[in-house]
Amino acid sequence: MSWFEVIVLSVVQGLTEFLPISSSAHLRIVSGAFFGNDPGAAFTAVSQLGTEAAVLIYFAKDIWNLVRTWFRGFVDADVRTTAEYRLAWLVIIGTIPISVLGFLFKDSIETVARNLWIVATTMIVFGVLLGLAERYGTQRRPLTDLTVRDGVLLGFAQALALIPGVSRSGGTITAGLALGLDRPAAVRYSFLLAIPAVVAAGLFQLGDVTTSGLTSGPQMVVGTVIAFVVGYVIIAWLLKYVQNNTVYVFVAYRIALGAALFAALAIGAVSAT
Repeated sequence: MSWFEVIVLSVVQGLTEFLPISSSAHLRIVSGAFFGNDPGAAFTAVSQLGTEAAVLIYFAKDIWNLVRTWFRGFVDADVRTTAEYRLAWLVIIGTIPISVLGFLFKDSIETVARNLWIVATTMIVFGVLLGLAERYGTQRRPLTDLTVRDGVLLGFAQALALIPGVSRSGGTITAGLALGLDRPAAVRYSFLLAIPAVVAAGLFQLGDVTTSGLTSGPQMVVGTVIAFVVGYVIIAWLLKYVQNNTVYVFVAYRIALGAALFAALAIGAVSAT
């Protein structure tokens, strides 16, 4: 993999990781259309470490409060009644589905699921679902109103993102809106929920990338830094954007990109594999 390709894909990762438009799909599409290859699920997972570092730093105070409250809850009954303690457990519960399914279907995720026909389909289908959730969700529930049932459902929604084109943030935001969460709450929880799973996946597959020969150690370091910087800017922008704007722009983008990809595949402009 050339330095130019690493830089381009890292920028793409930073731009798309937190938007509900699927970073894995964009990495797959950009690689196939402009570089004639697939960077692989391993490169995607490791490049996400840069964007997740951005989440860790941006939400450092929130994360510290959740971790501290969770540990205090083991010895203090009063702490166990707080919203922060419940939210910490919900992040843990919500992480279980993607961890289990990611381990069980690792081979399929890295091969069959990366077919561009599948990517084009999921881009459109889950774009429509996001639009329906925005249109019909009540958007009245704050983040502190989450229940164990919500945590489980949001966890499975995140697990759908194992299929390129679904989008990790898109899946959880869609489910959050469908469950009645207000838009900022759905977006914030999608960030918090992604942290354990993405960091674990990146570290788990770090060896696969460095031993595959696709990228060198220095390339991965530079790529991670680029993804971090771009991702941090996108986090700040998205949290501000959803305060007063709908997600319909992302719905339209997903459908348009999916349709364009279908057309490109149909005429043979890009290869599905």
